[in-house]
Order: sequence, then structure tokens, then C-alpha cells
Amino acid sequence: MECAAAAFPRTLCDSVSLGRGRNFSPLCTGRYSGRRGYGARVAAELPGTDVPHAYVTACLRLRRLVPALVALVSVDRTTRLTVADEPPPTAAELVRQAGRLAAVLPDAGLVPHRARFFAGQVAALEWRARRLAGQHLPFRQEVRECLGLDVEPGEPDVYRAAHRELATLLPGPGTPRDRLAAYRRHDAMPPDRLGPAVRALSAALSDRGRRGDPAGTVEYRLVDDAPWSALQTYEGGHRSIVRINRSAAPGAGRLPRLVAHEAYPGHHLECLRAEAAVAAGRVELGVTVLGSPHTVVSEGLAECALDTAVGPGWGRWASDVLAPPGVRLDAATAERFDAVRRVLRHVRVDAALLLHGDGAPTSGRIAATEEHLRRWLLLDAGRARRVAETLARPLGRTHAVASVLGATTIRAVLDRAPDAVAEHRRLLDDPVLPEAVRSRTSTQSRNAINGW
Repeated sequence: MECAAAAFPRTLCDSVSLGRGRNFSPLCTGRYSGRRGYGARVAAELPGTDVPHAYVTACLRLRRLVPALVALVSVDRTTRLTVADEPPPTAAELVRQAGRLAAVLPDAGLVPHRARFFAGQVAALEWRARRLAGQHLPFRQEVRECLGLDVEPGEPDVYRAAHRELATLLPGPGTPRDRLAAYRRHDAMPPDRLGPAVRALSAALSDRGRRGDPAGTVEYRLVDDAPWSALQTYEGGHRSIVRINRSAAPGAGRLPRLVAHEAYPGHHLECLRAEAAVAAGRVELGVTVLGSPHTVVSEGLAECALDTAVGPGWGRWASDVLAPPGVRLDAATAERFDAVRRVLRHVRVDAALLLHGDGAPTSGRIAATEEHLRRWLLLDAGRARRVAETLARPLGRTHAVASVLGATTIRAVLDRAPDAVAEHRRLLDDPVLPEAVRSRTSTQSRNAINGW
């Protein structure tokens, strides 16, 4: 379980200190600003640093400590072999390397928005290494430092309104939880239809979601008892494996968004375009530190992938696609239920705050978290327990925040964009910090007001 100890022991602090105060990385702007003069001194010690390559190398070293912390898309063979042949790194060494890398960013000659993106990624890398070295943060501060987000609980009145909409959508006897359980049973697919349904949706989304991009290959595998609904892994060479968890029982109404999230125009397409970007010189896009600002944008784009590819009316489209493999979908109900589910997703953020907000999870916090999930997300006891177990994991808690708030942030941009598909691709090819995405939303709003 996570701990929220405030600081390093004195000896460990001495071993990793770079002479900095609370602003832990001397990055170039905003919350990532450091002490005056420090960056210039370190930059003088490290002339000519290739920041993108140094960042990729640091990510590979972090991956040697915890493979799950860094996802790979495309890294050149020489760099991979060089890092693999090094002595095993220590977390304290990675903290120092991240700090030095941050210090040279202002003089790296990068365009400002790319430098800010690096600043956020290096900050997340440093704090992942600091946690491995023994430094723990309160959950809200971890989210702020690693994801670049400020997190707050949702509004109960908003959840109550969603429950009222659900009661209208699913009339009948019993509590809203009972009616939701009945809907899930009605929406469930025969086990032998899940694979054909996934492949049918994937093929149809590939045709709609690529807009001239290579299709690549997506291999789907059905698994059981995984801690996630679906998981995409990029194998290189335009090939992904997407594992679908049968135990999560994804219904017909949920399946279109899930497949779009993992494949087209979600994570698989993201990896295809990242691989092309690496070949064109954007080597930093060949790696992703999980639980970083890049994760927020990536998860937000993936969660909005169905809306980008199909848009309003996706229920009727999905119903037509699923008919040949023998899966029935109530199109209108699926779309309305998806809208309610979108509102209630923030309950998972609440649950993470309840579980970790003031320190390590305790039996009382676990019980309160499960009760919150049952009350507002209308889960049965078993589902609530599984969600709480996922949120108890170090990456599970930040991933939940990145997914929920990323989707909210990205959807606001795409809803206002003149061409949502083009904007989706722009954010895939040139990722920015979440705060820059929010700023883009504000600019679009002002432009609309001014008639631009």
C-alpha cells in the first residue's frame, strides 16, 4: 500500500539532493520553474546535451527499475543495447540525471511548446524515481507534480442528476442499482460473440478513423481475470496486441468505445503516428512515462476516439456493424447510457481521493471508498471491491485521474474544434501539457465569442 511520508531520511536526501528547494526541478516555466542560476551552472557542466536523446535514455533506465513505468513505441537499437549493457541504475542516480536534464532544457534550442512538454515529462520522470528512492507524496501533490493537474472531488448534485437521468432511461421496478444491473444483463453478449464483435468494430473503425494513415495490424486476444477491461501493447512494426478481459463482461453498448480507445483512432493509431514521428526526428515520442502529462493527453484522446471517428449517432452505426456477427444493440439507449456514464466517471477520482487523500489506505478508507463507489457509481459489492483494489495500486490511482480528467479536457477542445479529426491528429503528433490544452480551449471560446 502507498505511504505519504513527507520527506526523505536525511542520509538519502543528501545522496540525491541537487541543491533545490520545493520547486523540485529547475524547469523552464510555470510550476516547473527552479532556482535562479542553477540551470546555468549545470548547463555549463553538460555542454551540447542532446536533450531528446538524453530523455529517452533516462526513460529506458527507469524502465530497467520498473518495466511497467515506461511504455515503448520506437527506440533505436543502439540506444536500447547501450542502456541494457550499463550497470543497473539506482533510483537516486535517476533523480540526479532528471534534475540535470531539466537544468539544460532552457538552453537546448527547443521551440517553447516542445520545451514545456519536455519539462512536464522530465518532472514526472524525476518524481517516479524519487518514489522509488523512498520519497512519498500526498496524493494530491503527486497528481500535481506528475500529471500537471489539480484534482478535486465531484459534485454530488451532478451525480444525483445523472441518477435521475438513468432512472428515466431505465424505467421499471427496483433501485437504480437494480435497474442498472438488469440493463447490463440485457446488454451482455454471448461469450462466443465477443471476439467476432470486437473484430467487426475494429475493421469498421479502421476505415473511419485513419484518414490516410497506415492500418497496421491489431491482434485481439481474449483473457480472463485481468485488472483492466482492455490493454493495448505496441509490438513495433505497425503491430499491436489488444487484450480484452472477458471477466469484465463488456456489453454491446460499451464495446464500441472500448475498441476505439485501444485501436482506431485510439492507442494503436497513436503508436503508428508516434513511430513515424520518431523516424522524422521526434525521438521523445518513442517512449512514454506512465503517470505523466503525456498520459493525460493520450488517455483523453483515446477515450474520445469514438466521438472523433463516428460522432453523434454512433449507436446506430455500431448497431449496423454488430448485426452481422449476431450481436444486438439498442442504439438509442446505448448512446444515452454512455452520456450518463461519462458524467459518473469522476466518481473514480473521488474514490482515489478517499483512498489516498490523507495518507496510506486503511481498512476504514477502503470501506468508505467501496461505499462511495456503490452509492454513486451504482456498482455491486464485487465490482466496487475490484475498482478499489485497482485504485490502491501506485499506477492505478494516477491512471484513473489521467483517464477521467484527460477525457474531460480533450473533449472540451474537440467539441469546439472546426475539424475534430484534424485536431485529434494534431494532439497525437505534437503532444502538449494538459494546461496548454486547457489554454487552447479558452482561446477557442474567446474566438467564438468574438466571431473568429
